[in-house]
Amino acid sequence: MPKPLQTYEGQDITVTFDPAICVHSAVCVRSMPAVFDVRRAKWIDVTADTADAIAAQVARCPSGALQVTRRAG
Repeated sequence: MPKPLQTYEGQDITVTFDPAICVHSAVCVRSMPAVFDVRRAKWIDVTADTADAIAAQVARCPSGALQVTRRAG
């Protein structure tokens, strides 16, 4: 059974994670441990850094499992 898409919403940004395509390279966890922490039940904290910094890190995801949507304004 495929794992569902996970969505983490903040005021300025929404991050989605697709576990079905993640290659578990841990680039996100190593680079931004305050935002991406697999020890938490909700492992992505979009309030732990700026929307710009999070979006830049998500762009480095090698599998594309992480995606962002920015809020207008």
